[in-house]
Amino acid sequence: MTLFSVEDVAGAVFTGAWTPAHGGQAPVVSPSTGAVLGRAGVADAHDVAEAGVRAARAQRGWAAASFEERAAVLRRAGRVLEDNAEEVMGWLRREGGAAAGMAGFQVRVAAGECFEAAALASQPHGEVLRTGKPRLSFSRQVPVGVVGVIAPFNVPLILGIRSVAPALAVGNAVILKPDPRTAVCGGAVLAEVFRRAGVPEGVLQVLPGGAAAGEALVADPHVRVISFTGSTEAGRRVGEAAGRHLKRAHLELGGNSPLVVLDDVDVESASSVGAWGSFLHQGQICMTTGRHLVHEAVADAYVERLAERAEALTVGDAEVDGSQLGPVIDASQRDRIHALVTGSVEAGARLRAGGTYEGLFYRPTVLEGVGATTPACAREVFGPVAPVVRFSSIDELVELANSTEYGLSLGVLTTNPMRGMEIADRVPSGIVHINDQTVDDEAVAPFGGVGDSGTGARFGGTRANVEAFTETQWVTMRADPARYPF
Repeated sequence: MTLFSVEDVAGAVFTGAWTPAHGGQAPVVSPSTGAVLGRAGVADAHDVAEAGVRAARAQRGWAAASFEERAAVLRRAGRVLEDNAEEVMGWLRREGGAAAGMAGFQVRVAAGECFEAAALASQPHGEVLRTGKPRLSFSRQVPVGVVGVIAPFNVPLILGIRSVAPALAVGNAVILKPDPRTAVCGGAVLAEVFRRAGVPEGVLQVLPGGAAAGEALVADPHVRVISFTGSTEAGRRVGEAAGRHLKRAHLELGGNSPLVVLDDVDVESASSVGAWGSFLHQGQICMTTGRHLVHEAVADAYVERLAERAEALTVGDAEVDGSQLGPVIDASQRDRIHALVTGSVEAGARLRAGGTYEGLFYRPTVLEGVGATTPACAREVFGPVAPVVRFSSIDELVELANSTEYGLSLGVLTTNPMRGMEIADRVPSGIVHINDQTVDDEAVAPFGGVGDSGTGARFGGTRANVEAFTETQWVTMRADPARYPF
């Protein structure tokens, strides 16, 4: 039995049931082949306004449900994902351009997010406080009410569910706005998963749409918290709008993450780590290794081996088994990547691998002779491009690593992990991986960046998720009414 048929959701948004979208329809397109796979609904401000009212009404009953009931729904959602893994992976490959391994990773992590959120529902949600008066004083974490989640195209399943699942677990209703380019694998899939898991009508709604729907979601008076994942440019606009409406905005934004390769590494293994960090999922990950900072003593050998690995990778239709990399999401993204590569070569960088494309299939690319101001090094590429920058001292390395406003992830490769920690202490970053590359994600770990990469760790782990999706309420209780001199 299939999870759903794309015909069943054609031109619709999910309000607890599939209903026609007021904003019309848009094609669901395969970036690998250009084939139209179906039609997705496009939400507009009217859809958002109706969803806000519906969510606020439904949330009260959901919050009043026992934690056992909410946990059971989330556990069932995880099992639905596992039971329908092949179908979900198929959509991630067809619509999202994810190669088989990346599609499988998304499903496994998404199921894990559901199971971890189920455990979150039963966690302690307050603490007893000291008080100087004859009373009981305590704080408790209460649901914010309605949470708006705006998720991007690149890893749509994970980047939606990592907010949806914990927000539901602690008693909120959720309105999810997936990117219209991944309306099925980032939207319809989650709607059907939670419908089958038994989430009450109106508690989760899915409204694919563009900027107008996102703006309406941020402004809607029923939505009290916005969880946004996307570009830094768009995140600034979301944060500004949320501030005007006195709402919390959790912003997980872009990155230009460095992988530091020290002079004591084994180049063979280091180049494998670096290739994975830059080329996984066509580089379309916020944590992608955007800069390879390599000690001059091993730089020649590292570049040589990294280029060989890039040339050996198979790029092709994401639905074809054996394709290690699939397509980038659309022509606009491809052209942006290519402009940064060609601009870097014009600025003096040397192309060691890649730098070419067919359709939306961009070859993994290695650039050397790169400096901090080279376009592909100074800006987030969001494509399969590995710029290599040489350094000769730790002070020079730290200056290079800090020559960006981003601060999402840092990787350090060395035979002496304490050297890695010393570097981590000097490079502001929300995430640090010593003897690993920059891309990683676990439901149990806090996730987020500093600087232009966002507003800190707001996803993952009990503490971050509770802080993200609840309000702290102070409560006192006395045995008898207080007496005052008035």
